[in-house]
Amino acid sequence: MRVSLVLLVAGVLTACSSAEGPASPSSAPAPSTRAPSGAPSEARSESEDTGTRIRIGFEGGQVEATVLDTPAGRDLVAQLPLELDMSDHGGVEKTGPLPRELSTDGEPTGADPDVGALGYYAPYGDLVLYYGDQSYFDGIVVLGRMEEGFDALGRIDGNVSVRIEALEQP
Repeated sequence: MRVSLVLLVAGVLTACSSAEGPASPSSAPAPSTRAPSGAPSEARSESEDTGTRIRIGFEGGQVEATVLDTPAGRDLVAQLPLELDMSDHGGVEKTGPLPRELSTDGEPTGADPDVGALGYYAPYGDLVLYYGDQSYFDGIVVLGRMEEGFDALGRIDGNVSVRIEALEQP
């Protein structure tokens, strides 16, 4: 019993007297400046700064956009012209099913699209027009950017039919 008590006291004193701090990594890790694997990066490649110009027409207006020169963007352009019935989701986006899935090769596993982004929700195969702020969500692929006038989509209650066509030949 006496030996056990001596060992216990010695262990406590050793743990309390360590001047170097804990030996195990119990403190919080330093913040990382790298995006997690598969997360979107802030840097855009040169191919993402160019693309195909399109027009999105809907009752009460139209908006022009640029589809990025990426595998998913090229797949979208190959399906044009399109007529889609789109539903409103959360007061921030209109979504509608595409006739065929788009390639997601080389794309991050998700994205935080900017207001005005043209996107693809891969799990459902939907084209998405972001007229409001959507936070990061797995499955989102940013396809491009709409220009001024996209806010008119937010003033349309509920569903909307859109026609999408290329303004130039890819």
